[in-house]
Amino acid sequence: MAETLALPIIDLSGYLESNSPEDKARVITEVRDAAAQYGFFQVKGHGVPLHLQQEFTTAMNNLFNLPQEEKDSLSFLKNPCRRGYEAAGDSHREGDKLTDAKECFFIGGEDPVVSYSGFHGPNVWPSSLPDSDFRGPAWGYYEKTKELGKQIWSLLLEGLGRPGTLVDAFAKKPVVVMKMIRYPPSETTRPGQFGIGAHTDFGGVTVLYQQPGKDGLEVWHEGREEWIDVPALEDVYVINCGDMIQRWSNGAYKSARHRVINKAKGPRLSCATFWHGDVDATDPINPDSGDTATVGQLTVKRFKTQYSIHKEAQAQVGLA
Repeated sequence: MAETLALPIIDLSGYLESNSPEDKARVITEVRDAAAQYGFFQVKGHGVPLHLQQEFTTAMNNLFNLPQEEKDSLSFLKNPCRRGYEAAGDSHREGDKLTDAKECFFIGGEDPVVSYSGFHGPNVWPSSLPDSDFRGPAWGYYEKTKELGKQIWSLLLEGLGRPGTLVDAFAKKPVVVMKMIRYPPSETTRPGQFGIGAHTDFGGVTVLYQQPGKDGLEVWHEGREEWIDVPALEDVYVINCGDMIQRWSNGAYKSARHRVINKAKGPRLSCATFWHGDVDATDPINPDSGDTATVGQLTVKRFKTQYSIHKEAQAQVGLA
């Protein structure tokens, strides 16, 4: 009988907190090997305080429990930066038979002026919730996972023999998007409907929080041709590489398909922080490769059908 596959759990404290070259090298090797084999791994010792994770979970519940009419008034479809609320059915991947069974809320870097056709700009915040009930915990959490995403990028670069500081060259003002998600109880979904259907992430590093004890994530392993269950563990994050990292690493790191099926009783919360790089950044790993596609262009290429990205953005950013 084949051994049951499980994503490794890597303790990042040896890299983030230790001054020992041996500790740092061990973590770099563990991350490199996991990203090469699975495209996914789990981490502890990551530096995001547990109390902040718990406060943020409460904040997400506060948001998603608002009246539907109020949430709809914050729709990301009305926002030039695609920040705000995504109702169930607002987006649909090409080829999927059914829309995902989920609702979401997006935030990103806080900029007063919309620039790069909406890659940067102001966030949308619910006016009926005091800052302490949503905006404060959400923004504090965004900042900590943004920092963690950058550290993961450095680790991945070092795993390829590049200096970790190379991340600064393509991330002077990086695109970092945070997507809060609530999945409905499984008994309310339609037959054959997923929380999120099988897909790969398009871009860089994803830092994923799963509400502890509420399982749902599955990762596809090509070699074994089977889905790996990823348990929702307290104070443990799931990290994965997107298509852009697979492209820029010449396949050294995988971008693996994954999906979500809510296996918990009642609704399930999660949150993904996507850390990409500057809008106009090109391949930082192999700058002489001739690959001139930018982060912005690759974003437009992936989402212009799914999200109907407006023509102004396509013209300003260009196509890959």
